[in-house]
Amino acid sequence: MIGKDLSFLNPEFLRSVAARPVRILSEYLEPAERMRRARIRDTIVFFGSARALSPEEAERRMVVLRAEIERAGEAPPELKAELSRAEYSVRMSRYYWDAMELSRRLTEWTKSLTGNRHFVVCSGGSGGMMEAANRGAAMAGGKTVGLHISLTTEEIVNPYVTPDLVFRFHYFFMRKFWFVYLAKALVTFPGGFGTMDEFFEVLTLIQTKKPRKTMPIVLFGAEFWNEIVNFDALLKWGMISPEDLRLFLTTDSVDEAFNYLTGRLEELYPSEQKLEEVKLT
Repeated sequence: MIGKDLSFLNPEFLRSVAARPVRILSEYLEPAERMRRARIRDTIVFFGSARALSPEEAERRMVVLRAEIERAGEAPPELKAELSRAEYSVRMSRYYWDAMELSRRLTEWTKSLTGNRHFVVCSGGSGGMMEAANRGAAMAGGKTVGLHISLTTEEIVNPYVTPDLVFRFHYFFMRKFWFVYLAKALVTFPGGFGTMDEFFEVLTLIQTKKPRKTMPIVLFGAEFWNEIVNFDALLKWGMISPEDLRLFLTTDSVDEAFNYLTGRLEELYPSEQKLEEVKLT
């Protein structure tokens, strides 16, 4: 009888410590095969918080909270604190729209390219800024990838990821590998520990010239990032070099981010038509 006597069909063994290398290898080989079948070679990766709300949801929560405070007369301290958080959620929600709009425009742009270069929007597949990125790509009628991570606080995959391109990972480091391996550009929106971990790890790889490719990076949300990370202080204390600050563009403008990314990608990966034009001149 075929079953537990075949080790590769034995679920008890596959979940064991001894089979950890098999599980790690699976998180490399299975995504590689699916990416190959989907003909995805190049991605534009969006990082950002899962906690960010869409403008519609942030405004809705603000309205509900203000109505609750009005009914209560004098707001208790906990409601005041909640109102302050709601106000920041509304401020943060503008970045949700920016992520969605930038992703939409990049997807429309890549669909217009000739040749075999098509830059597919990729995110962590969850909510917030990740949802916004996948949503914008879906609005433009493009494929969009979600590299999801299994957590104890179970997060659902957002509905805008292309169904065949939902990837679920157990190991953070394998998920990070897939973020970087196919990435040709990176956009980092406001986020917390996870977003900063991902951004600084990729930045370190580029600083140390580990990837054999040039990867344009946009740090989106100047107001947020300039308050959260003091890059000038890192420079002043000699922890980074002046050229390290040129590894990324900090902006609050969708137009500037779009023009920078498309300009750099066209320069780094010219289309077949442009290569022909170069040959003829």
